[in-house]
Amino acid sequence: MIKGNAIIGQSGGPTSVINSSLAGVIEGASRSDAIESVYGMNYGIEGFMQEKIIDLQNQPDSVLKGLRTTPGSALGSSRHKVKDEDFPKILEVLRKYNIRYFFLIGGNDTMDTINRVEQYCKNEGYDLIGVGIPKTVDNDLFGTDHTPGFASAARSNILNVKQAGMLARDMKKVDQFVVYQTIGRDSGWLGAATAMAKKNDDDAPHLIYCPEFDFDKISFLEDVEKAYKKYGWVSVVCGEGLKYANGSAVSASETRDKFNNTEFGAMGGASVGLNLHRFITENFGFRGEFQITESLIMSDMSRASELDLEEAWQCGLEAVKIAEAQESGHMVSIIRISDEPYTIAFGKALLKDVAVKAKPMPMKYFNHEKNFVDDSFYNYMRPLVYPLPDFVELEKKYIK
Repeated sequence: MIKGNAIIGQSGGPTSVINSSLAGVIEGASRSDAIESVYGMNYGIEGFMQEKIIDLQNQPDSVLKGLRTTPGSALGSSRHKVKDEDFPKILEVLRKYNIRYFFLIGGNDTMDTINRVEQYCKNEGYDLIGVGIPKTVDNDLFGTDHTPGFASAARSNILNVKQAGMLARDMKKVDQFVVYQTIGRDSGWLGAATAMAKKNDDDAPHLIYCPEFDFDKISFLEDVEKAYKKYGWVSVVCGEGLKYANGSAVSASETRDKFNNTEFGAMGGASVGLNLHRFITENFGFRGEFQITESLIMSDMSRASELDLEEAWQCGLEAVKIAEAQESGHMVSIIRISDEPYTIAFGKALLKDVAVKAKPMPMKYFNHEKNFVDDSFYNYMRPLVYPLPDFVELEKKYIK
């Protein structure tokens, strides 16, 4: 068994539970016979190359315990895309601090970083065990049933749409519709999850549009008209990554990040919801609202899923077990055994099968019209986000 120090980093956007995974890795590594000291990257691989390294093994017990219910990225995150010229410096720092165990918590780009660092070290004859811990609110990682962070962000979305729907329903004589935009560049998991807000037929949301399908303006307006005639108001949920059939973004954003992904944030991402709002207003003359939470759902600890927090911590522990078994080049995976009772097991997926790729929602989870979910999707989501609050509605008992 290789002996040496361990380093842990966090990459990409935060989640409500990413620090719970960090706590799991620290705990597992601290009691490992193979790992001597446990370090943290301050601001990911970018900070690592600058030797901004934090001592994690000697943190106060209150801090280590508190990580399990602290949102954000405690180590500080980075979206630095590793370049070929970075690898000699990365290896230099690894050698300097005798780091033999390399853990990163993140999404598909993060898994690519681990994979490339591990391969480079192997080619240079440096023994390094690289293990990934899954994290993304988008739930778009291959090799795992779901990702830590998704359930909590989904729960935040669900409660936003549920409560905003009540407001919109009660204000329908003033505002006839509401558009809610959620993050989710390549997959519709977070948008689709809002269907869980629905208890009665007229509850929000009425229509959900996800990046898995080409957006068609004419069909969209027809859907809105049908919903309005049925309910007297319309609740629309849209994903930020909606595209037309020609591949152009409904957001009309031309800004791209370091990984060449369309940037749906501050430089124009809000225009997805605003454009749908404009389509409805211009076509029907309705007055309506738009709601765009952007990254707020990624650190909403007040609505975090207890299951999500626990599984994130367990993923951290499992990562250390994989490392101790000297099984480098893997990411921890969650394997669902049963929906009811909800049962999972932990496994592992090859980094090369997870890196860079984004997992879309399976088509079986969508309805035929491509504007809502199928009943089977509820079985998938229910154990991840329940319990949800139950609200009441006055009975319309008019005095005669």
